[in-house]
Amino acid sequence: MSKNIKFSSIAVTAAFMSLNVNAAGFQVNEHSASGLGRAFSGEVAVADNASVLARNPAAMAMFDRMEFSGSLSLIDPSIDISTVDSSPSQTYNNVAPFAAVPAGYFIQPINDQLAWGIGIFSSYGFATDYPSDANFGALAGMTDLITLNINPNISWRINEQFSVGAGVSLVYADAELNRNFGSLAPIYDTEPSQTLLNLQGDTWEWGWNIGALWELDENNRFGFSYRSQVDLEFEGKFTDYQGSGVAGASPTNPTTVDGVLKVPLPAIAEFGGFHQLSKQWAVHYGVQWTQWSKFTELKATSDDCINNTCLVKEEDYDDNFRYSIGATYTLNPEWILRTGFAFDEQAGQATLSIPDTDRYWYSAGFTYLYSNDLSFDLGVTYLYGKSNTFKEEYVDGREYEFSGKNYAWLGAAQVNYKF
Repeated sequence: MSKNIKFSSIAVTAAFMSLNVNAAGFQVNEHSASGLGRAFSGEVAVADNASVLARNPAAMAMFDRMEFSGSLSLIDPSIDISTVDSSPSQTYNNVAPFAAVPAGYFIQPINDQLAWGIGIFSSYGFATDYPSDANFGALAGMTDLITLNINPNISWRINEQFSVGAGVSLVYADAELNRNFGSLAPIYDTEPSQTLLNLQGDTWEWGWNIGALWELDENNRFGFSYRSQVDLEFEGKFTDYQGSGVAGASPTNPTTVDGVLKVPLPAIAEFGGFHQLSKQWAVHYGVQWTQWSKFTELKATSDDCINNTCLVKEEDYDDNFRYSIGATYTLNPEWILRTGFAFDEQAGQATLSIPDTDRYWYSAGFTYLYSNDLSFDLGVTYLYGKSNTFKEEYVDGREYEFSGKNYAWLGAAQVNYKF
């Protein structure tokens, strides 16, 4: 179902992936405003509105009325990448653009034991845009990946304490990639900003998810969920400018063949707890694991390429953890305040295309209950990314050193309505 994809072996050493300032690798956590306000701590167990559907389908068993939640998250990143030992030196400021992430959820109880719901949200995505005349334009240009997860679920309350849930995911992915000649321009007698390659395409793939909820009592509960890996497969055109993938190809005789590029969206598991300590105070916490070790390479294949392999870009990634903790304070019947902190481990070896690093979340938010049926959430987070330096081999065979600095402001608003 993909279409209009073009990419080149001389420049796609990071052919499809780029950075996402919001989480390790290219993961997206922005599923709700209420969750953002507590740094997404305890999300699999809190279940204060229908957005819990994105984290744990079993928690639908706690709802006794139909409910809708809709949110919009705004992301304002500041990411600067500088060369360390190259001449002339260059600094690329604000390479990640402003982004908006919408989400919507609906839950309906069927009877005392069964409930169903559907969520529309994103778990992976990114965007980056380097200057068109950047020296390293063959590695760092404009990259954009949007994924949309349409996720129907069902839950079953086994008894007063235990509930389980499961769902299927129909994932839509849309991608666009542009790379420029940069410092390679003199070799081709062209300008550094000249487009070297372009990739555009979309695809639909399937996944699944499960969850469980243990309600120890009305004030204490624990949740667990697992979301499967989704393997994206983009079909399109591969253009070789140097003969590394297609026999006989050269700068003066570029060769285009049909190719396939596969990209995994790693599996996610999460455990969390919620404890109502008093009428006013509650605490919540969570641990999220992402199977980044499955992201080992970016590989384009074709029957027309040497050994059926057009290009391979090895990736150095390990499974990572995200730790979060937060508190909720009920000020009065109309206002609920919350705060949270999270530490998101670096998932992979930093590169120009994915300058990954450790990230720290500092979050706060509130809920305003307009009535028994209608409420509003607002959340804000300051996200600090640890500064780092990294080395990467360019297409000329030399290894260059870079430094990265990043932070971001995240804000979200949400409306919840009970029918």
